[in-house]
Amino acid sequence: MIGCPFEFDEKTKSKIFPLFSKDSVFTDDTVMTVAVAEALLDAGRDAPVGVIENLCRRSMQKWGNRYPRAGYGDRFCVWLKRGGNAAPYNSFGNGSAMRVSPAGWLYETIARTREVARATAAVSHNHPEGIKGAEATASAIFLARTGRSKNEIKGYIEREFGYDLDRTIDEIRPGFLMYEDCMRTVPESIIGFLEGKDFEDTLRNVISLGGDADTTGAIAGSIAEAFFGIPDYLKTECEKRLDPDMISVLRRFCEAVSR
Repeated sequence: MIGCPFEFDEKTKSKIFPLFSKDSVFTDDTVMTVAVAEALLDAGRDAPVGVIENLCRRSMQKWGNRYPRAGYGDRFCVWLKRGGNAAPYNSFGNGSAMRVSPAGWLYETIARTREVARATAAVSHNHPEGIKGAEATASAIFLARTGRSKNEIKGYIEREFGYDLDRTIDEIRPGFLMYEDCMRTVPESIIGFLEGKDFEDTLRNVISLGGDADTTGAIAGSIAEAFFGIPDYLKTECEKRLDPDMISVLRRFCEAVSR
C-alpha cells in the first residue's frame, strides 16, 4: 500500500515521502498474499506438495477474479481466467516473491518452508529464477522470525541463492528502473531490509528506489515484519484500506501462527 503511489516513479528517488495518501491502496501483492495465506491454512501444515499447489491455484484464481483490477501482469491475468486448466508459464516475475510470505511463518523447519515456497511459486512462476525468488524471500522470513541476526540471514541467502547482497541502497538507487523480475528486485529488497533500522525505514529504503515499489515494499516488508515487527500505527492505517474479507483471512492466519 505504501509503495503503490510510487510505482513506476523514476524521479523522486528519495526516502522522504508521505507514508499514506489517497492513492495508498492495496494492489495485486496484497490480493495474492491473502490468497496464498488462505490456501496454506486450508491445506494444513503437513499437506503434500500436490495438495498445496492445487489449493494455491484455486485460491489465487478465486481472489484474483474477485479483484480483477488490482494490477496483475498480462500473462497472469490470462492464467487467472483459465481455471483448472491453468498451467505454469515459466515466469521469473517477482509475483512469486511478493505473495510467498505466509510460507515463511507456518512451518517449523527451513527445509519445509522452502518446499512450500516452491509450491506456491510453481503453479504459475515455475522458471528457476521465479522459484528462487520465492524460496529466498520465505527463507529470509523464516530466519528472521526464528531469531537469526542480519549477518546470518545475509550469509544464508548468499550461500543458498547466489544473490549479490554486497551493495548499498545508495549505490543501487541511481540506476534502478521499473524491473519486474525476481533477479533485479528480490536481492534489492533483501538489501533494503538489511540496511533498515526498523520496519518503516526498510520500506523507505526500497520505495526510494522507484520502479516496482509496491512489490519491493511487499517483499522487503515481509522480511522486516518477521525481524522488527510492524508498528501499530501502520497496522491501523492498512486495515482501514483492506476489505473485510481480507481482514478475516489475516486474522485467521494470525491465530494459526500464534498457536
